Amino acid sequence: MARITKRRKPEAPPATPLESLMRGHLRALEVQNYSEFTVKGRAGHIQFFLDWLKERGITDPVDVTRPVLERYQRHLFYSRKKNGEPLSFRSQHARLVPLRVWFRWMTRKNHILHNPASELELPRLGRSLPKVILSAQEVEQIMTLCDVTEPIGLRDRALLELLYSTGMRRLEIVRLKLYDLQFDRGLILINQGKGSKDRYVPVGHRAVLWLEKYIAESRPQLAAEPEDFTVFLTAQGEPFSRDHLTFVVKERIAAAKLGKGGACHLFRHTMATLMHENGADIRHIQAILGHEDVRTTQIYTQVAIRALQQIHAATHPAEARSVSQAERTAAEREGLLAALAAEEEEDEEPGS
Repeated sequence: MARITKRRKPEAPPATPLESLMRGHLRALEVQNYSEFTVKGRAGHIQFFLDWLKERGITDPVDVTRPVLERYQRHLFYSRKKNGEPLSFRSQHARLVPLRVWFRWMTRKNHILHNPASELELPRLGRSLPKVILSAQEVEQIMTLCDVTEPIGLRDRALLELLYSTGMRRLEIVRLKLYDLQFDRGLILINQGKGSKDRYVPVGHRAVLWLEKYIAESRPQLAAEPEDFTVFLTAQGEPFSRDHLTFVVKERIAAAKLGKGGACHLFRHTMATLMHENGADIRHIQAILGHEDVRTTQIYTQVAIRALQQIHAATHPAEARSVSQAERTAAEREGLLAALAAEEEEDEEPGS
């Protein structure tokens, strides 16, 4: 089947001085090697602000004062999502930080003489835990509902197995290529993960078997020209978007009727929690997830990939191997889960 390529519309000229400066800032981020998704996220957050300013007749940067920014901050505090819930403080924080960076850039480039955002106080961030975690039995229940005799069912089984085995982020799954899979070594290369960092993650034997089956039997039926070697493809033969991936995983979880909601991050939380319960050291789990240390701003201690593979094989429920109970503390586990919850909120923030 031929893949339909959408022709990009030419970009309209900026309508206001602020919009022109936003585009200049985004181009500067691209030059500094910020990822496409980071730039897109920053653009979304700044555009929210520009729309709010436009409603109040503000289009020039010199008219944006500290009181204006504080009014916008109050607006975010009182804003409601489509479901009627308020924006979390983390979401409010995520929308304000790009504005501080943008105004700092404008000041440095002499587009404005004074930075009105320099003393803007950001919301304090609490530490919440994931609301839902699956048990190993519930994961198996979700997996077994995939009809693996059908191409889509086999694809989804391989997808869920990979999420459960590796705890990969949604964006990392979407961007995964065939040449990143190193089954002979039991590894997957995450190219340009969060923070533009590469890392290897161990993948379990069971997940490898399902991936090999999907690649051999199902993927050829879904693939369309031109081939770009993306691992997971939609029914139309195209790479997944992040939202489409979320929809597919959410539907698979809902089909199991467990009374628990969630999508990709639910498997990430579950994998980390169950491995920790089975004795994996918190540092090993952080390394697999690609996390920084949950208690400091320093980069986590590097752990040899071979040691990670051994820990993964010994503690992941799907691998079903015996393990001795390691010492661990409730504080470590709470810290890891809090980091995962914060990451999920950030990942689902509109525009990110």
